[in-house]
Amino acid sequence: MIWKTPIDLAVLNASRKNTLIEHLGIELCGYGDDYLQAKMPVDHRTVQPFGLLHGGASAALAESVGSMASLFTFEEPGKQYAVGIELNASHLRGVSSGYVVATAKPARLGRKIHVWNIEIHDDQGRLVCVSRLTMAIVAEPE
Repeated sequence: MIWKTPIDLAVLNASRKNTLIEHLGIELCGYGDDYLQAKMPVDHRTVQPFGLLHGGASAALAESVGSMASLFTFEEPGKQYAVGIELNASHLRGVSSGYVVATAKPARLGRKIHVWNIEIHDDQGRLVCVSRLTMAIVAEPE
């Protein structure tokens, strides 16, 4: 298992208040030994004018789940935090309704850099987007 801190989905979801994550309806919904999952509705908040899932919403979902995943891998969570330094996303399929689920798995968990592979699937299990997120691990500012 990669997690150094216990994961409590209820506490994490409560921390979304007044953030982009809350505004987009993103909720953490599952985890395992080496992955964290979040879901997001495909609705008026997350679609582009043609009614399809907005690529920026997919990118926000990917960065959100990857960022949160990094936090639970820290040996000393109060003394470190993760900041995104690079995100790419390949949008593979349009989605016009339902939910999408992002699954973040680590490609590399180093002392100063984390790289996460994130796959987003629709609620029929079809691959919608693949993404890679690079996080810098930095000391908590004094």
